[in-house]
Amino acid sequence: MTRRRVVITGQGLVTPLGIGVASSWEGLLAGRSGIGPVTRCPTDRTRARIAGEVTGFDGEARFGAKAAKRLALFSQYALTAAAEALQDAGVADRLPVPGERAAVALGVGFGGLPNLEYAADWYYGSGEGRIGPFFIPMLVPNMAAANLAIRYGIQGPSLSPAAACASGAQAVGEAYELVASGRADAALAGGAEATITPLALLGFAIMRALSSRNDEPTRASRPFDGARDGFVLAEGAGVLLLETLAGARRRGAPIHAEIVGYGATGDAHHLTASTPDGSGPARCMALALQAAGLPAEAVDTINAHATSTPDGDAAEAAGIRLLLGEARLGRVPVTAAKGALGHTLGAAGAIEAVLTSLSLERGVIPPILNLEDLGQPGRPGEAPPVCELGLDYVRERPRPFDGEVALSNSFGFGGTNACLVLRRWDERHG
Repeated sequence: MTRRRVVITGQGLVTPLGIGVASSWEGLLAGRSGIGPVTRCPTDRTRARIAGEVTGFDGEARFGAKAAKRLALFSQYALTAAAEALQDAGVADRLPVPGERAAVALGVGFGGLPNLEYAADWYYGSGEGRIGPFFIPMLVPNMAAANLAIRYGIQGPSLSPAAACASGAQAVGEAYELVASGRADAALAGGAEATITPLALLGFAIMRALSSRNDEPTRASRPFDGARDGFVLAEGAGVLLLETLAGARRRGAPIHAEIVGYGATGDAHHLTASTPDGSGPARCMALALQAAGLPAEAVDTINAHATSTPDGDAAEAAGIRLLLGEARLGRVPVTAAKGALGHTLGAAGAIEAVLTSLSLERGVIPPILNLEDLGQPGRPGEAPPVCELGLDYVRERPRPFDGEVALSNSFGFGGTNACLVLRRWDERHG
């Protein structure tokens, strides 16, 4: 089967740094943090009191009061990011292909968890309020994809990967496969999450997965840093419009970057942890490069998953070392966005795919916020594992970049791994 080339022609973001690609990107380059005290829900029964909330979002103003009441917040974020992606692609309110030749893939971790908690509180608790007929449609995770399909008349495959923190990247990867294989001619792909709720905060805190730096919210998320103590829960959405290169050229579409490879693997190791030696992440990155027909030597930069957890960051750093080898170890810039954004769970891989595309297109790599000291090896229980000291972490300020190939990593609970290979668009590649 002949594989078709797939390009990104539209991008949209909703993040704790702002609504829209411009505000999110500018905030990341400026070293701003989107993390602060939780305002969305009570935190009196959990140790976690900070999060990366999306601020200034008015669902009623965007969708109307009636429609907003029927759309869970994660669906509202997905629709907002998709609208920006289509406007960016020059098609405003439709996909550039007939509906039956279009696809949607939207990864989600928890779906309408806030709606479920509200309903449970009503049913088992005070009895105030009511449960309406849209409770289930707002709860089910595939409803973000369904709402995009309904809004834009997408009649081809509709996918909703639920792969925890790898959901968004898996959705982009599967959409890429649909278009590359000829099963669709264009696709909306991405991820969305809106689960800053009492139970989510409590559950992750009980696992000791969250940072305890409640008094220093902007410094709490610390990818690869020697003082990292957990991630910061966040919310948002990222959506990309993928098209065949031939289709994009026919209509004179803007091209941000090309997707050239996708790898998906499982560690089969642990419910929440990657393989400590990095072999799981390394295998996923290697498979993605193999799918792209590229050697590890071709990698020019890596957008790391790097959630700020003690063991997870160390495992990913070890995996990058395994992939690159000694000769390339300090010559490939490594960045991570979660220091500024927090961890958007099912949306993270899609948001970071957009950020990776922007780095390739605009020739600059954002710095890792709060990476101040990689730390020193300590006795077990005294300090998190030290991340690979030989990696070239982008720190303190943005770095000019003229490379061509980038990896974007996402690793989820259950050992679910996804890696996207993007290439800078250049007419010489056409």
